[in-house]
This record gives sequence, structure tokens and C-alpha cells, in this order.
Amino acid sequence: MTVSNANERVGGITLSTESNNTTLPRRVLGRRLRELREERNLSRARAAQACEMGSQTLWRLESGRGNEIKRMVINALCDLYGASDDDRRLLLWLAQESKKEGWWQSYTGAMVPEFEMFVGLEQSASRVISWQSTLLPGLLQTPSYRHAVWDAQGRPVEIGSDIDLVTKRQNRLHDSDRFALEVLLSESALRYCIGGEQNMCDQLNRLVEIGNLPNVSIRAVEFRAANHLGLVTKDFVYLEFPAHPNPALNESPIVYVEGFSGNLYLDKPSEIAQYQAACSGIQRVALSEHDTRSLIRAIAKEYEGEHRPARG
Repeated sequence: MTVSNANERVGGITLSTESNNTTLPRRVLGRRLRELREERNLSRARAAQACEMGSQTLWRLESGRGNEIKRMVINALCDLYGASDDDRRLLLWLAQESKKEGWWQSYTGAMVPEFEMFVGLEQSASRVISWQSTLLPGLLQTPSYRHAVWDAQGRPVEIGSDIDLVTKRQNRLHDSDRFALEVLLSESALRYCIGGEQNMCDQLNRLVEIGNLPNVSIRAVEFRAANHLGLVTKDFVYLEFPAHPNPALNESPIVYVEGFSGNLYLDKPSEIAQYQAACSGIQRVALSEHDTRSLIRAIAKEYEGEHRPARG
């Protein structure tokens, strides 16, 4: 699985034509409003009429093209669609974020609005490429591994709720018709002992199991691999979205970069092109899926040996 050429993906758009504003909050807001309307089986014209707005105005809002997004409009649509309190909170937050020049947010809990948005993007994506240099991505983590990661971070979190969330996210791995996951891992992510030898042994065996799914690819980059862009990028998640019947509503890729104190959502053409190049560079030096499974099994056996009690 390879990423298409960056020049092809950006359609010839150059830096000089880019807007300074990210469209991501507007795009996510519009997609969720469209989903809520369709869940109620309402036509756009009928919904617009009920909220005393033009159908074209609602179309622009749903397609992420609305320049001025008013709280009263969002509240009226939420009332019409019977939106939950959580949906309303997220949509109002996105409306506020859409007004900002530059856009980034940090989070400290399992389901604050910023992370809710990432989960929403992940659930809507048709393809995800994740590059991780030290830790395994959430979609592959066992509950024990996840718990150990939170312990290391020292962040206050409701472990039960977080594990439930990860489990629900991982259900997408079994949606092979609509979702594909490619994980690129530094060898160090396989060798760091997170939560003890037995925990790592269980986690590595889980990787082998998940890697056998038809829509999941796990490939490791060995320490001795040639130089590649993954050495200088932070860990990132590249997300692509399914084509919409209406081309005007297609969503371009998004890159999520997680940091210790803050996270970035990138969607400008030049930013996407850089990360597409990074994906291609990492893919070129990564082991095959078969060789990666062999490496994972070998490391798991090392942990098994360390964990096995010595004979008296």
C-alpha cells in the first residue's frame, strides 16, 4: 500500500494560492450536521425551511463553506434534529473554532471536545496511515498496554471509560469493506517494555493477530533501516475519507500530530503533501508484513524468556 504522488493529490495547487485559515473545523461541523439531518430523514430544503433559512445557506454550512457560523443557527438545527447534549456541545465548540485564524488544541481527558473530534474523524475515515516511533497506536493497544501508557503519562483519566472508548474505536478494524489501516512502526515501539514483560508479550501477540486481518497492514522499520523522513517527523496519523456521491462534499485528507502538551490538525495542501512524502519515504524502508510478523514473534519470544521463572 503506497501513498499517491503528492503533486497529483494536491491537483497543482501551489503555496501562493493557499488560504491562511484551516477549513477543518467547518468541514467537521458540516459533516456532522449533514449526518444528523440524514438520520432524521429530512431533506435539506425541508430542514432549511423549518429553521427559516435558505436551502443554499444550509448547503454551504453542510459542505464546510459557511463563512459566518452563528450559535443561534447551530442551536436551531440541533433542536430540529433532536441532537444529544454531547453533539450540541461539540457542534457549538466547532462553530467557535471555525472563527480562528490558526487552529490547534490540547487535551487532557479521554473525551473532551478536541479528542471527540479526532474520534469522529477516525470513525469517518476510509483509510488511516499511522507512523509511531515509540508507542503503539490506540487502534492496536490491549487494555493492559493502554493502562500502562496512562500510568506513564500521569494524566487523570477514568480508565474504565477510556478502555471502553478504545474498544469501540477498535471495532472499525473488523469493517473491512469500508476501512483500511496501515501502521508503520519504529522497531523501538516493539521493544520498549510497556507495563512489564508479560504485558508486552501479550501485546505483541495481539499485533500478530490483528495483522492477519485483510484490511490491516503492520510494518516495522528496523533500527538498521536507511534514512527516512520518519526520523525527523513527529508521530502522526494520516486520514483519508470516502468519496461522496456529491463531489462538492468530498473531504480532503487530514493529518493529526499528537504532542505532549498540544495536538495539531493539518489540512492545507502543502502540509498534506509533506506528510504524503513522509508516508512514502517510511514505506520504502519498512519491512514487509511477513518479515514484520517474524520480527514481532522473535521479540515476543525474548520477552517470554525474560518472564519465565528461573529453574532452581
